[in-house]
Amino acid sequence: MTSEGTFTVPRMGSFQRAFLGYRRPEVDAAIKARDIHIEQINRDVASEQAAKVEVEAEMASLSGMVIEREREIRGLNEQLRQANERHDRSIASLDAVSARLQEIEAQARGQATRIRMKALREAVEVGRRAQELSEAEGAVEAVEEVAAEHEQSALANGHQEISQETFEGTIKVEIGPLGDYSQLVGIEDAIGKLGASEISIERFSEGRATLKMNLDEPVDLLRELEEHSPLEFHVRRAADDNLVLDVEDEDQDHRAA
Repeated sequence: MTSEGTFTVPRMGSFQRAFLGYRRPEVDAAIKARDIHIEQINRDVASEQAAKVEVEAEMASLSGMVIEREREIRGLNEQLRQANERHDRSIASLDAVSARLQEIEAQARGQATRIRMKALREAVEVGRRAQELSEAEGAVEAVEEVAAEHEQSALANGHQEISQETFEGTIKVEIGPLGDYSQLVGIEDAIGKLGASEISIERFSEGRATLKMNLDEPVDLLRELEEHSPLEFHVRRAADDNLVLDVEDEDQDHRAA
């Protein structure tokens, strides 16, 4: 690179002539000035080369940083792509779950409708049974005859007559065999008329049902059941908190007819 400084070496034409050539002091001065100028140029070149090396090192560092940033950008792009794929899978899973929930909701609505229809039919049957029971309660003589027949049937089957007892608190009543579910509803309705609370069906299998109830006050349970129950029965076992009743077969055949 050429120096931008002022040219200080005297031109050859400016030397004054001397005997047998030019004057030596002027030539020496010119040579010295030339050497100084060359030295200055060398220093400038060295400085420029150092600056160039520094610039190249800086460029190499910047190039490395650019390459590293590009690598990081590629990594971030890959992470973003994977995140988008996970998001798409999550959306698909949510759609599937939503569809399944809608299907379950539709099934639940259908099941609820069937339950309501069944409850309506059972309510109609209970109303009919209640009407029959009301008519039976109005005929006192018929009730007495039924009680007498029940007593004779119990004695004929070899069962010892169990006196009416007063029950209170939590009581379990097992009764059967029952011909269908409507008979169980009739028994449950009859128990409800006795003033029992918290009535629940604990078990219903092979025609026999176990009902649990709570009597807040002392109740002559056997007598009340005989008066209000739509079925005829005899007592197999009676304890403080447990009754086992067997439904009369003749009574079931009569009511079925």
